[in-house]
Amino acid sequence: MLLQIHEPGQTPLPHENDDEIAIGIDLGTTNSLVAFAKDGKPEVMADEQGNFLHPSIVSYLENGAVVTGHAAKIGNGQVISSIKRLMGKGAGDVKKISGQLPYKIAASEGMVRLDIGGKKLTPVEISSEILKSLKKIAEKALSKEISKAVITVPAYFDDSARTATRDAARLAGMEVLRLVNEPTAAALAYGLDKGAEGIYAIYDLGGGTFDISILKMEKGVFQVLATGGTIEIGGDDFDREVAEIFLWQCRNISGSSLNPSELELKELLKTARKAKEYLSENEDGEFAVTISGQKFTAKISRTELEKAMQPYISATLDISEQVLVDADVTRDEIKGVVLVGGSTRAPLVRAYVKNILGKEPLIDIDPDKVVAEGAALQAEGLTRGSDNLLLDVIPLSLGLETMGGLVEKVIHRNTPIPVSKAQEFTTYQDGQTGMVIHVVQGEREMTQQNRSLAKFELKNIPAMKAGIARIKVVFAVDADGLLTVSALEETTGTRQTIEVKPSYGLSHEEIKEMLYASMEHGRDDMAMRLLAEAKIEAQRLIIALDSSIKDDSDLLSTSELSDINRLKNKLQESLQGEDRELILANNKKLEEISTDFASNIMNKHIAASLKGRRIEEC
Repeated sequence: MLLQIHEPGQTPLPHENDDEIAIGIDLGTTNSLVAFAKDGKPEVMADEQGNFLHPSIVSYLENGAVVTGHAAKIGNGQVISSIKRLMGKGAGDVKKISGQLPYKIAASEGMVRLDIGGKKLTPVEISSEILKSLKKIAEKALSKEISKAVITVPAYFDDSARTATRDAARLAGMEVLRLVNEPTAAALAYGLDKGAEGIYAIYDLGGGTFDISILKMEKGVFQVLATGGTIEIGGDDFDREVAEIFLWQCRNISGSSLNPSELELKELLKTARKAKEYLSENEDGEFAVTISGQKFTAKISRTELEKAMQPYISATLDISEQVLVDADVTRDEIKGVVLVGGSTRAPLVRAYVKNILGKEPLIDIDPDKVVAEGAALQAEGLTRGSDNLLLDVIPLSLGLETMGGLVEKVIHRNTPIPVSKAQEFTTYQDGQTGMVIHVVQGEREMTQQNRSLAKFELKNIPAMKAGIARIKVVFAVDADGLLTVSALEETTGTRQTIEVKPSYGLSHEEIKEMLYASMEHGRDDMAMRLLAEAKIEAQRLIIALDSSIKDDSDLLSTSELSDINRLKNKLQESLQGEDRELILANNKKLEEISTDFASNIMNKHIAASLKGRRIEEC
């Protein structure tokens, strides 16, 4: 069950009369977190098992149920991970990375879709399942229904990805009060907005994305001077490199070409991640892996790991240097460096960051929690009032296609938001009565080299000589980085306005239909989910007991072992059916009968660790 959240140090409960509260969500590539802040004190909320990190994994089970997080790792369904990398992507955008993704891309036009059990689902729908779970964790912890949130996004997320994130939240039943750039949220968590003066760098290396932002704090104004990054570098890449090393070693040992199954590849990546984390504290290690049914012991040292990581880290530093140039800041002017993301725990990352930015990084807050805590503080500020003023910037330039396929930039990258800018255009043909407004995003000079965001046509322009008409185009970017474009023919007052949604975004009708479907089938979906969760918990217990019996069967009498196996078999039989209450009852009986066994195992290991030590050493 949940920890007692009213005790000191636990998640603060809202006041009874707090009608309007909002949570902060870090929707990550590898892990996601949810936090709540009260009186300026943020707290990341744990699930029922006490886990703060909620893996950004969604499993679609054969019976139609959907589970997320730790439970999704155990389920037998189709598992989707790293979906954040596809947020806001069109079908054509994923061709170069499709081979690296652990799922099948469905043939489709417009928004990219995944083939999941015959269904074609968008990243928006899949991400909404993660957000629903985070919402559920918060509602249980706060004993209150949640409908509003601040969600963080990578600073380099473009308009398409930001729109997709907002749509995912709507599907999850939440209004997004603000999309906050992850580096900005991290700075808020460190309290850099409260009396801090000077320039700070926020270096954010997570599971699948990298961001670097330069922020300036001056007289209560919190301004992002420049930002940069990529959605194609992160800790997932380090995991793949380690997995490749392990696979190469196993092939050398066996002397033959090994072809791991899909399940073995997943396990290999899990082992690679454990090895990477282990080497943050140790110089070398050995790890058991299974390839093509054969068991191997793979070895890796921190030196080998760092050699594999080095190209990726160097790429982040190249981006960092460019952002310093964009901000017109030297490394000597930087007052402090904040590290964000679990990948920054790697000693090599910290050493490189110190070298390029010239300061020992700040590591006072858990790098996994810092973004969620900042989001929670911003959520409290937006619902309870706040003195800080956030001035984020747009990550990529916005402009229009002009004659010859050229791009005319209207708002340049790293412009503080919110912002509104206007530019005047004219016709290029005599008697022209319409003009196509093609909105693009990017830094290249030709339309085809940039991302197309939207097209609309301004009609009923008076027929005049070429160059006479005056069409005023206004670009307005709100505080979330979302764009609205309007065009006005000034002589007649003809106007056309569009809220820019990518051509492969979800329409309001699509979202409406999805929400209606979720409400119509809500009771059945919940029953299906509860059954799936019960089965997963039962499977978790069976796996743990099998492992314990294998290692410590000497602690059981013949009759005890027989009783445990009998109830275990009974639980396994009930898993073949759909009776949730029977599964829960059998699970409870097995837990109760194995309690003494678990205690004996604990005592055995404690005794082993104390063996040969004097009392005064303990």
